[in-house]
Order: sequence, then C-alpha cells, then structure tokens
Amino acid sequence: MKLRHKFIFLAIAPLIVALCAIAIAVQYQARTLAMQQRATIQQAYLASKEAELKHYVALASHSISHLVKSGRNDRATLDEAKRILSTLSFGDDGYFFVYDMKGNSLMHPRQPELVGQNLFELRDEEGTPTIQRLLATAADGGGLVRYKWVKPSSHKSAPKLGYVMHIPEWGWMMGTGIYLDDVEAALATVDAQQRGNIRSTMLWIALIAIMGALIVGFSGMALNISEFRVADAKLKVLAQRVVESQEEERARLSRDLHDGISQWLVSIKLQIEAGIIRLSNPDQQDKAKAVFEHTAEQLNNVLGEVRRISHNLRPAILDDLGLAAALDHLSGEFQQHSGTPVTFHAEGCTDRLPDVANTVLFRIAQEALTNIERHAGATHIVIDLRGDERRVALRISDNGSGFDAEGIAGHPKRGIGLRNMMERMEAIGGQFAISSSPAGTVVEARVENRS
Repeated sequence: MKLRHKFIFLAIAPLIVALCAIAIAVQYQARTLAMQQRATIQQAYLASKEAELKHYVALASHSISHLVKSGRNDRATLDEAKRILSTLSFGDDGYFFVYDMKGNSLMHPRQPELVGQNLFELRDEEGTPTIQRLLATAADGGGLVRYKWVKPSSHKSAPKLGYVMHIPEWGWMMGTGIYLDDVEAALATVDAQQRGNIRSTMLWIALIAIMGALIVGFSGMALNISEFRVADAKLKVLAQRVVESQEEERARLSRDLHDGISQWLVSIKLQIEAGIIRLSNPDQQDKAKAVFEHTAEQLNNVLGEVRRISHNLRPAILDDLGLAAALDHLSGEFQQHSGTPVTFHAEGCTDRLPDVANTVLFRIAQEALTNIERHAGATHIVIDLRGDERRVALRISDNGSGFDAEGIAGHPKRGIGLRNMMERMEAIGGQFAISSSPAGTVVEARVENRS
C-alpha cells in the first residue's frame, strides 16, 4: 500500500468506526425512547377508557336504581329494567348487556340471538373462558375485565375492555365495554412513525459518513499533487494536513451530530404533541390533550434533570438506606481509591432527619474527604455519626498537617469548599465548626431534629 493510501485509510477508518458506534448508540436510544413513548400513550388511552367505562356503568346503574330499590323482582319490573338498559348506548359499538349468575344471557341489544342462551362455557379463540371471567369479577364486587368479543359494526372478534357489576337483588350481572382496536391502531401508527424516524436518522448518519469519507479521500488525494517534486518536505506537509483535515472533519461531524440528535429529540416531543390531534374519540380529546401536554412537559423536565444529575451526582443509597449507610459506603469508596484508612462509626438514631439535612451532611463529608486527600497528607481518618432524639452530629477528624482555618475561610480566592460547607449548614439552620492544628483537623456539623 502506498504512503498516500495509508494516510487516507488512517483518516477514514477512525471516522467510519466512530460513526458506526454513534449509529448503534443512537439506534438503541431511539428504540428505548420509542418503547417508552408507546407505553405512555397506551397508558393514557387505557386510563381514559377505564374512566369512561366507570362513568357509563354508573349512569346505567342510576337509571334502574329506582327499580332495584323498589324491592320487586316480578317479571314486569325486570322487563322494564331490561328495556331501560337496552335503550342506553354510546358510540357505534357501545351497549349494555345483562346475564344471570349462571351464565344465561338475559339482554343483549346488539346480538339478540344470544338472549336465552347459556354462555357459561363460551371461550374465545385462545381458549379463555369469557363469561366465566365476567361473572367471577362481578361476584368479587365488580371491576374491569379485558376479553375478546365480536364487534357489531365489523362482525369480527376484537379486544374489548369491559366493566361489570353485580345486582344481587335480582341475581344479575350488568356490564358494558369499549372495543380497543382503535387503541391498537393508534399504537401501530406510533410504531410506524418511530420506525420511520429511526430509519431517517440512520440514513442521515450514513450520508454524513459517506460525505466525510469522500471529503477526507479527496483531501488526501489533493495533498499528493506535488509529492514527486519535494518528497521529504511533501511527506511532512502531507502528514500535517491529513491530521488537520481529520480533526476538522471530526469537529464538524461532532457539531452536526449534536444538532441532529438535538433536533431528533425535539421531534419526539413534537410527535407526542401531534398525537393529541390524532385521537379517534372526539369525546375525550380535551382530557387526552391535557395528558399529552403534561407528558411533553415531563420530557423537558427529564432532560433538565439528566443535565443536573450529570453535574451533581447523588448516591441512591442515601435515599434507600439512609445517611449512616451512605457515609459508610462513601468511607469505603474513599479508602479504596485514595489508599488512606478510614474508620466509620455510627451510634444512636440517625434516620429521623429530613432529606435535605441528610444531603447536607453527606455533602459536608464528601467535601471534607476531598480536602483531606488534596491538602492534609493524613494517614488515618475517622468519621463519627451520632444521633439522639434532639440532634444528629457528624464529626470528621484526621491526623494530617493542618492549616490556618481562619485565614483560609477569609481569603477571597481560597477556601471555597470550606465556605460551601458553612453555607450549607446555615441554609438548614445547623451548626458548623472546624479546628485545625499541626496535629490534625476536626470538622463538626450538628443538625437539630425537628421531625
């Protein structure tokens, strides 16, 4: 391979590898976000459907409540209740049905041929007992049931979300349901859009890769125009220009990818908002719009939260197991990476402080250990945490060289960490003290327990 070909290869190969790695990462993140978006949309759809069903059943129950409360169960009363329920409907495929607790169909306005039949053993195409599940839910106090049933408008089996209730005075199970095929269709549309977005992003990355490779290739060829005249000098110039070209391309590629990825994230937000107007149920548009607008706002909050966390890490153990466990973990990590022995001791009740106080004490311990590692030259550190019903006290001592605590605290350009610790304690109304001598330094922080 000629020298100029080696230069071109060395410039293009890292570019292609980097783009492939970025493409894989982008595709993974895109699929993850698509799954999260789908789950959010599905949850919003189902929540609105469930609320709608409960409302319909409540209205139907109220419409026959005067008959139920009358205490009569004669044929005329029962027929009147069936007649009232049969007239209630919503949408194209919304109706109410009535069964007795043995599985006999007593009223079905859309499929009257089922009336009088015992459907207790009815099963769907997957072998799941339909009426038995509805009866069991009604007997347990009523609630939501997902099953499959023939849709009147299409005469095809479709997934359905039903709500049933028990009328013990008459031994009835009354219920209704909403078909979910429109939900599945909406989710399929979302999936198709996401696949298109991922495909478009991959095409853009491939286009950038091809353009970058062509630019680098043509640049490398241009660098060899006059190589035969001054071979030695040309070799140095060529190497320098190839390196510069590679760095310039990488910088440009970095900017392009940043802009592209940012625009892609914004497009996800716009797609969520666009989903508001694609809802098929006009009666629920206002509620769905509020849900999706809240989801878009949540996405912005998540982005801000990711940026905040990246600059200000917080250990999960502090929230999960408390201050003592977090400080013990911090001591172990510090000892492991610095090599300085750390003794941690906790005594008494230390888990009654509010979260903000726990965070402040943990940050003070972090700052103190950082200062010891950078400046003290200590060979041993002791962290002592004590608590009772009134207060929690944190004491951090070392056998380092010490420093002028008052001078450092008053210096305008030094002692930033020390001032941060003081300000943190002042913010929560705690007490902070530090003493230092050639024999070592002691940092003490006390917080009153106001719980």
